[in-house]
Amino acid sequence: MVTYKDSGVDINEGYKSVKLVKEHAAKTFIPGVLSNIGSFAGMFELGEYKNPVLVSGTDGVGTKLQIAFKTNKYDTVGIDCVAMCVNDILCHGAKPLFFLDYLACGKLEANVAADMVKGVSDGCIQAGCALIGGETAEMPGFYSDGEYDIAGFCVGVVEKDEIIDGSKIKDGDTLIGIASSGLHSNGFSLVRKLITDLDADFNGQKMGDVLLTPTKIYVKLIQALMEEFEIKGMAHITGGGFIENIPRMFNGEFTAIVEKNSYEVPAIFKHMMSLGVREEDMYNTYNMGIGFVICVSSDIAPKVLERITSLGETAYVIGHVEAQGEGICLK
Repeated sequence: MVTYKDSGVDINEGYKSVKLVKEHAAKTFIPGVLSNIGSFAGMFELGEYKNPVLVSGTDGVGTKLQIAFKTNKYDTVGIDCVAMCVNDILCHGAKPLFFLDYLACGKLEANVAADMVKGVSDGCIQAGCALIGGETAEMPGFYSDGEYDIAGFCVGVVEKDEIIDGSKIKDGDTLIGIASSGLHSNGFSLVRKLITDLDADFNGQKMGDVLLTPTKIYVKLIQALMEEFEIKGMAHITGGGFIENIPRMFNGEFTAIVEKNSYEVPAIFKHMMSLGVREEDMYNTYNMGIGFVICVSSDIAPKVLERITSLGETAYVIGHVEAQGEGICLK
């Protein structure tokens, strides 16, 4: 007799994984959750909104996962997966409500899968949203043993008349950059080509730990700012760096004038440039120490900066907006 396990799929390991995942998911449940992990579908009640608009985003972690495989450290990449999704929908003023993850591998190890989902759970807690479902796919022969892929999908909500779409941006408005936690989760194919010794010391840390620093989640900070100030536009600095992402906040013909010397570029980005990457390519690929950018009227910019500092985050005035033109000018 031939069993499913003979083909490389261990159902019992899958059951163990689901049990461990449920424990992590339960920690994220917020008002509105109507289902438990293990149901056929996740359900979430919207609650009281006048004219709700659902805002969704999906993303993965990319080849940063290869660093996790080599260091045998899996509990941070789940945070990256959540961050890449929730930070995107946040750009339109949406509050993240719930998250679903997709985990695929060649041979399922329940404890590794649980570590990855623990990261997802931690990310959801940071973002204030619920992990209400997901999928774990064991695919022997498609993925190599020991390799995993993870992706996620997030749904949020915003009142229609409160959507932030850049339509209120004007000439002279101020651009405020909020500090990143490091490389975040972009450009790791180049990172892995340049940096191969993950045990090397880098400013008192192992290089592998530096590279696995999870992507910062900006949800609670931005929600607090939106309660006090009018934010006209926002950009999550992901793949494409400054050059592609900052202009995405505009709804019209504007140019973002960014002062490169307005803040100190973190050491990891300088290190990559020292290994031969051109500065232009760095700004077109990485966040360069600024993970999220908001646009506000110049008269309230000092108060916004002060409030960000009081909330324990670091931010800088990195430039301003000029009417006409299109794109970005790095000075």
